[in-house]
Amino acid sequence: MLYGGATLAVILSGGMSPLLVKAEEKASGDDGDGVLDALKSMFDSNEKTKSGKTLPKAYLKSARDLVETLRESLGDDGKDVAKFRRNADAAKQSIREYLNGWRGQQAVAAEESYVALEKAIRSLANFYSKAGPFATMPDDVKSSILDDLKTAESFL
Repeated sequence: MLYGGATLAVILSGGMSPLLVKAEEKASGDDGDGVLDALKSMFDSNEKTKSGKTLPKAYLKSARDLVETLRESLGDDGKDVAKFRRNADAAKQSIREYLNGWRGQQAVAAEESYVALEKAIRSLANFYSKAGPFATMPDDVKSSILDDLKTAESFL
């Protein structure tokens, strides 16, 4: 048992000191990202977007997932009904998760990505509420929604 404990102590102490030295070297070096910066970002609940704004990581993950699933769903031609339903169900689930987590949240409500995603969701809802759940979406509506998704993605 002493052998196992001693080995564990050697591994832990030997394994940790190089990390500390590397972090110290990077921190005192030029403007490169260090291990310390990586550790900070891992525990930070915010993330910088492409546009340079700092937003909650959870929002960005949810919004990116929504953009991806809506795009997949809209890109489906509808000929394979099973695939179409799977994509539509995934899109509905992403919309629910996004709205449940972020609808009305002041931290993101004024963001361009939020506004664009809200517009895309409203367009979808308006179309399906008028045309029914199995209606084929016209190209102009699809194009408008895809433009909104592109706008949202550019700010994420």
